[in-house]
Amino acid sequence: MATPAKERVLSGMRPSGRLHLGNYLGALANWVKLQDELDCYYFVADWHALTDDLDTSDVPGHTVEMLADWLGAGLDPERATLFIQSLVPEHAELHLLFSMTTPVTWLERVPTYRERIEQQHLESPSYGLLGYPLLQSADILMYKPRWVPVGIDQAPHVELTREVARRFNNTFGDVFPEPEVKLTEIPKVPGTDGRKMSKSYNNTIDLADDAETIARKVRPMVTDPARKRRTDPGNPDICPVFDLHKIFTPPADREWAATGCRTAGIGCLDCKDVLLKHMLPPLAAIRERRQVFAEKPARIVEILHEGSRRARSVAQATMADVRAAVHLTP
Repeated sequence: MATPAKERVLSGMRPSGRLHLGNYLGALANWVKLQDELDCYYFVADWHALTDDLDTSDVPGHTVEMLADWLGAGLDPERATLFIQSLVPEHAELHLLFSMTTPVTWLERVPTYRERIEQQHLESPSYGLLGYPLLQSADILMYKPRWVPVGIDQAPHVELTREVARRFNNTFGDVFPEPEVKLTEIPKVPGTDGRKMSKSYNNTIDLADDAETIARKVRPMVTDPARKRRTDPGNPDICPVFDLHKIFTPPADREWAATGCRTAGIGCLDCKDVLLKHMLPPLAAIRERRQVFAEKPARIVEILHEGSRRARSVAQATMADVRAAVHLTP
């Protein structure tokens, strides 16, 4: 009896360089888990990076750094297809064809479009910025995945993709299955200043950081402002350090930290030292695997080219279906 084919999943990241703990816990750790359950396609969204910055001189280096983190975290090119968006030009062709069937109003209503115009103070936003959700739809539908793993904030983008597929199918015939959201539970990952961990805030703990660097970042972290003195009790429920305990620390030590905080039985440095005891070993394992690949950037590039060839073979088959449906010259 034939083994049933695994359901396919697709996701991607912009090449932003080294990844931090928030990237790992928010997406990458889930990607690693899924590669044993599903047929996974993960890509470097280098075309998408152009919507924010036309200076692409850092993209090759950032791509290698990011892939070192992917591989260090446990992604395996034998179990998942890792590729670069721009090495599969069929994405651009499908984006073009979708632009013929997708109303502009659909793109204008995407919340992130207006948000980025306001945040970046753009007087003349580019067509690429308006159309990036449609390119994202092409990225997804090219591989006809069953699932798209995203956080709740990205779910509207997948819903737009479903609408794009539905409209294309209604116009030209059934070509694309409508993908479904696979919601990723994203833990609260605070940065060293208590805000959301983000490169733009310069408050990250990077996957490439060594133990000394991590400790240097964790020990001065903000805590409950009520704990101005060692003898002041605090509330772990509003403490960014305790949010990290929830991720890394076993229940017994986590309860010890919570009780000690509420009763002022321990100081904040005591609490942070216990966090580091549990936090450093798993991050060390990632860092050590990462370093093996970081020392061989040519191998990373080779992995991406191999994955891009695999991805392109799937994309070419999809575009053959699309061209036939649209009655383009074969």
